[in-house]
Amino acid sequence: MDTTHEAVALAEHSHHGYITDKDKYLNRLKRIEGQARGIHKMVEDEKYCIDILTQISALTSALQAVAVGLLDDHLRHCVVDAARSGEAEADAKITEATQAIARLVR
Repeated sequence: MDTTHEAVALAEHSHHGYITDKDKYLNRLKRIEGQARGIHKMVEDEKYCIDILTQISALTSALQAVAVGLLDDHLRHCVVDAARSGEAEADAKITEATQAIARLVR
């Protein structure tokens, strides 16, 4: 592939990796918002502690699933595109991804 075609290919993929699944992420985040509101109501209504903790666990799992999906999209798109662009850009994206992973596993 010549330089012009490479530039066009990179320009086509310069958007965020999650863009093709944006609606899926937005719908999932709406459900997560609803779960958080439900937990708030459970506390207001003085529901049983274990029931609240169970819902918090479900909410945490849902957020982690979104985070892992976004990370996967980032690696498959943003990091791969940076790797094609050059070593310095690739190193920066890999460092960025590594730092994001570190924040997720704390």
